[in-house]
Amino acid sequence: MRACVISATGDLDRIEIADVPDPSAQGLGPHQVRVAVRAAALNRLDVFVIRGLAVKYRFPHILGSDGSGVVQEVGEAVTAVRPGDPVMINPGVWDGSCEYCRAGDQSLCVNFRVLGEHLPGTIAEYVVIPEQNLARLPTLDPPLDWDEAAAFSLVSLTAWRMVVTRAGVRPGETVLVWGIGGGVSLAAMRVAKLCGARTIATSSSEAKLAQATKLGADITLDHAKQNVVREVLALTGRRGVDVVIENVGETTWERSLSVLAKGGRLVTCGATTGPRVVTDLRRLFWNQYALLGSTLGNAAEYAAAVSALAAGALRPVVDRVYPLAQARSGFERLERAQQLGKIVISLTDQNRSGDFTA
Repeated sequence: MRACVISATGDLDRIEIADVPDPSAQGLGPHQVRVAVRAAALNRLDVFVIRGLAVKYRFPHILGSDGSGVVQEVGEAVTAVRPGDPVMINPGVWDGSCEYCRAGDQSLCVNFRVLGEHLPGTIAEYVVIPEQNLARLPTLDPPLDWDEAAAFSLVSLTAWRMVVTRAGVRPGETVLVWGIGGGVSLAAMRVAKLCGARTIATSSSEAKLAQATKLGADITLDHAKQNVVREVLALTGRRGVDVVIENVGETTWERSLSVLAKGGRLVTCGATTGPRVVTDLRRLFWNQYALLGSTLGNAAEYAAAVSALAAGALRPVVDRVYPLAQARSGFERLERAQQLGKIVISLTDQNRSGDFTA
């Protein structure tokens, strides 16, 4: 089968389209499902994988964590889906037996693994995954297409856990979201709005800020031209915000803490500009901040996010779609941070652009 792979870590020139063995060649386990992939969405994680992570790769390594497609074959014990079902893929895989899984918090599983990072990914003609990692496409009007479905899972689940579970955003609170062009940030802003919060979104792109406003941001700030700390404190009467949504890391960390209200919560799921941050512990304990880490989400949170989608909320924003043969171009656009929403790789050889142009 054809797939987007790397045979060694390094720069984006390591990406290639190659023939690799079909993952179902040795048959399916009792709870495994073979899915014919129709589309796969890119995430910043994919770039980190290409650059090299502290993971034992099995080359050629198939990239991609998100995907949508059609169930082709199921294991003998599968009951959740059947052949012909259109599905979305939850990229976090758990073992179901550890204490965290038994407690229902699968993203803390001691053997938690992610498609495209620890396991073969989704930018391939076929994937084999546990039935617990699939959700049927909800019925929407207009119908959800393959590209939108592929763009949903990772960012929506990550944002749901960050905003709803970890930060516990409540109606009337103010939430600051850095870098609204990214998939998680955009999803987090939209989830915060569902929770009844006032949202402040930042970007260095006027076009992205304009789009963020159309998508529900209450206030937008250009973090390249404006002093975000000063502006946020002015907007909140020097009180600060209740929650900061972080995935940037070193570049924004100190500013994030500077805009938190007393008792505020900072929740982070990434470190795109670096993992080493400086925290003044005196400010931390005096203001009683809560610093919260978050990764993907559990089965109940995924079900809740899918239910929100089925109710008409959180419909994914697709930035641009590339055919499999041009996958590297999609990664290059992602690395340049030109996107608003999700970049998608089509396994049906379609080539489309959304309305957004950086």
